[in-house]
Amino acid sequence: MTKAGSKGGNLRDKLDGNELDLSLSDLNEVPVKELAALPKATILDLSCNKLSSLPSDFCGLTHLVKLDLSKNKLQQLPADFGRLVNLQHLDLLNNRLVTLPVSFAQLKNLKWLDLKDNPLDPVLAKVAGDCLDEKQCKQCANKVLQHMKAVQADQERERQRRLEVEREAEKKREAKQRAKEAQERELRKREKAEEKERRRKEYDALKASKREQEKKPKKEANQAPKSKSGSRPRKPPPRKHTRSWAVLKLLLPLLLLCVAGGLVACRVTALQQQPLCTSVNTIYDNAVQGLRRHEILQWVLQTDSQQ
Repeated sequence: MTKAGSKGGNLRDKLDGNELDLSLSDLNEVPVKELAALPKATILDLSCNKLSSLPSDFCGLTHLVKLDLSKNKLQQLPADFGRLVNLQHLDLLNNRLVTLPVSFAQLKNLKWLDLKDNPLDPVLAKVAGDCLDEKQCKQCANKVLQHMKAVQADQERERQRRLEVEREAEKKREAKQRAKEAQERELRKREKAEEKERRRKEYDALKASKREQEKKPKKEANQAPKSKSGSRPRKPPPRKHTRSWAVLKLLLPLLLLCVAGGLVACRVTALQQQPLCTSVNTIYDNAVQGLRRHEILQWVLQTDSQQ
């Protein structure tokens, strides 16, 4: 059997005023839905059953004021057990509890608590103490609530510390990311500036090259007339016997005229029998023969050198 309803009768039949007794019902699980339908049952006895856990929706039974869960097999309470804010009396005797949920600190109306015969954590067991009478059980409730509030505060501080560490880590990651992005932007900016400078230099070099190419034909055109008009004509290399040739050019016509006149006189007149004319005629004949042998130039040069 698992539910009280299956053992016979309706839960309402077991309701006595505001008290509902489900003890010794051989329950393996709590009939939460049926209990939620009985908000008048503010006192609930579930002792002496086989409950090893409570469902999470059990914490929705916020109308409960007194709850007896003693002599079961509970190993832990739901994490939201603190939602039972109206709970004043709680009996957890003889279960298998080691710790209590942190939300237990929210049971601000709890006045009575029994945790005997549980394998509690040593710290919690020392705080809880014994619950042998009404006074001790009330002290147990007060001390455990204070202890759980301290645990809750410690956990909250630890949670805040972790959050702060995570926030700091996140800030560092964001700062690192921003620094990386700024570095990448600076690198792109520098590369862009270098590329722009390189293109500008190429452009300037190209313009300079074009200007040089445009100036070169003009320079050659300006230098060509200057070299023709401004430069002095090169002197011909000096010729040997320049002075002799000049004298010869001056005397040659006169000499030729005299020779021709003497030659005519010696050959066609009566003077040809004279010794001088005989020599002239001889010279003339030799000259004619020399011309015929192309030796006249050599003879002229020899005659010039002898002079």
